Amino acid sequence: MRPLTEQETQNLFSKLANYTGRSLNKLIQPPSDSSSDGERYVFRLHASRVYYMKLSIANLATSIARPNLLSLGTCLGKFTKTGKFRLHITALDIIAPHARYKVWIKPNGEMPFLYGGNIVKAHIGRWSEDCPEHQGVVIFSMDDKPLVGTSLQLYSYDRANLLRKGFGVTARSTAEARRLEPTGITVFRQADVGEYLREEDTLFTTS
Repeated sequence: MRPLTEQETQNLFSKLANYTGRSLNKLIQPPSDSSSDGERYVFRLHASRVYYMKLSIANLATSIARPNLLSLGTCLGKFTKTGKFRLHITALDIIAPHARYKVWIKPNGEMPFLYGGNIVKAHIGRWSEDCPEHQGVVIFSMDDKPLVGTSLQLYSYDRANLLRKGFGVTARSTAEARRLEPTGITVFRQADVGEYLREEDTLFTTS
């Protein structure tokens, strides 16, 4: 485990900023509210994956041999062999509270999305105004019901977490999407919570 290089940090922040905008600063700066301990959060690289955690946790992890360290903090994603960074679904709870743009999908669009499909115009209930093309968005359902069975219910989700279904990138701007046919793709899927079931054997592997 080690800190990110300058180039790795730029690649990571560029990807995160596509979803959070200027709110990215809130992930880096210590929280100022009285309910928190004010400790700084950091990013660390381990086995090509980037983890987000408190500095105290990162310091404690240095005493663990690299082969024995499986995971720590929250996994945001993974660097490819070409140096590009790919966000994983495990980053959803980190980026969702800071998302600049959001999309809400209708009940008939939830299952197609959770099985890895893109979002078509007919499945969109509403979305943030003035959303540009190729913009990162967080996907929400229209209600607070979990979309998958008992395996996901083992996770301790609050109401806000149950609403979050994944994230993607807009295929059209808000204005352009209004002129699309109902079957036209409006959001390209990047990750969805269905991956916890579909890819449970590989999602958390570090090899």
